[in-house]
Amino acid sequence: MSEGGEGFDPPRAAPAAPAPTPGGFTHFDAEGRAVMVDVSAKPATERLAIARGRVEMAPATLDAIRAGSLGKGDVLGVARIAGIMAAKRTAELIPLCHPLALTSVKLELVPEAPGAVRIEARVKTTGPTGVEMEALTAVSVAALTVYDMCKAIDRGMRIDGIHLARKEGGKSGLWEAATP
Repeated sequence: MSEGGEGFDPPRAAPAAPAPTPGGFTHFDAEGRAVMVDVSAKPATERLAIARGRVEMAPATLDAIRAGSLGKGDVLGVARIAGIMAAKRTAELIPLCHPLALTSVKLELVPEAPGAVRIEARVKTTGPTGVEMEALTAVSVAALTVYDMCKAIDRGMRIDGIHLARKEGGKSGLWEAATP
């Protein structure tokens, strides 16, 4: 640093916790800068989020998954582990997500004829903020893993319909997606 103080930023007062904007967004401060929402005053409650999605594929690809004949191993087992790992690392992947102590992450990958794998993630915690992003991340990474392990025989697969199906806990309580 030079004598004139170049390169020195004087200390600033900590900004107040952001109030929701008219659209309800809380990840911006009064100056429009991105911030992590302060959840320290929120009570810890039991929370659950369920997310779902699908990987659409050729029937022959689904047959290969079921038969275990792909050279990379157990597609559904590896995708399940990948989804669980992803849920645990969501705060490292999504800016402004809180790192959470997850109490349960369960993934179900179900083959569906003629050519799809349905994926559901159930994520739980007890804390001041929800686990929707963790459930959505788990489904997304599980679907990407299915794609990665099967792309050698089917590059036309499509990841589809990833969505939050249900959330429980917190101030807003129960929310469920409308069924199509």
